[in-house]
Amino acid sequence: MTDTNAGAFSDRAHSPWAGVWRKFRHHVGAMVGAAVLILLILAVLVGPWLWQIDPAFIEPKAADMMRTRNLAPSLAHPMGTDQLGRDTLARMLAGGKVSLAVGLVAMAIAILVGTAVGVLAGFVRWLDGPLMRLTDFFLALPLLPLLLVMVMLFRDALAGALGIELGTFLLIVGAIGLTSWMQAARVVRGEVLALKEREFVLAARSIGTPPLRIILTHILPNVLSPVMVAATLGFASAIITESALSFLGLGFPPDFPTWGRLLYEGVEYMQMEPNRVLFPGLAISLTVLGINYIGDGLRDALDPRQRLR
Repeated sequence: MTDTNAGAFSDRAHSPWAGVWRKFRHHVGAMVGAAVLILLILAVLVGPWLWQIDPAFIEPKAADMMRTRNLAPSLAHPMGTDQLGRDTLARMLAGGKVSLAVGLVAMAIAILVGTAVGVLAGFVRWLDGPLMRLTDFFLALPLLPLLLVMVMLFRDALAGALGIELGTFLLIVGAIGLTSWMQAARVVRGEVLALKEREFVLAARSIGTPPLRIILTHILPNVLSPVMVAATLGFASAIITESALSFLGLGFPPDFPTWGRLLYEGVEYMQMEPNRVLFPGLAISLTVLGINYIGDGLRDALDPRQRLR
């Protein structure tokens, strides 16, 4: 009996991430969301190798282009064609890469900025007030009008310096990331305020450990849980924001498809060809729902009170 209890205790204490994974995999919504997101990622990465149609291909002859415009879904074009005769499935696969890349990079920028601001505000007393007032100022700004102004002001300059595709990509991800860090900063600050009064941090201070080393070895590893949850939610938010900008016609250029751009182009033909808005809208919805469910599962799995139940 003693050996059995010791073995069970050893298994539980072997790795804290084992308990996190055990709780996460029993969260039905999180597993469904993860499966949907993995399928979408595999589709946009592997799909172009299987469906080898150029998403920008247009029939050179006017008669052929008129014949292939706005076709309904068929075996030759499973998602139909657009107003120029381009294959919608190929454009969906190409647009998915861009939309997911925008979400990932913008989320990384927001999390890095938010974590840095939150750690500094929570750990350095005299920086707390100014940084939190700066955070409140950004929270009070209307996000979409601010993004529209940033895009209008800097799009042409960046496109001229870096090329229209790379310039627009950097502008979109930078604008979204630099206007989405506030929630992560407030969450991290709250965690740091509680952590810096814990015994292990006080002990590290008492032996003369430099503040930077305390932050890197004691503070940051212990704020990883809320940062991971904030990252999943930020990923979903970035995809929605990029889709809104593209839907308004201020995102990527027409020959650089994203799911939001496909929605924007399909609105005019929505009554005649509802599939033009159905497929990109469904892709955005499934991606955002999957990421949100993964965030819910991570939140429950990383909560110690939930793991003890």
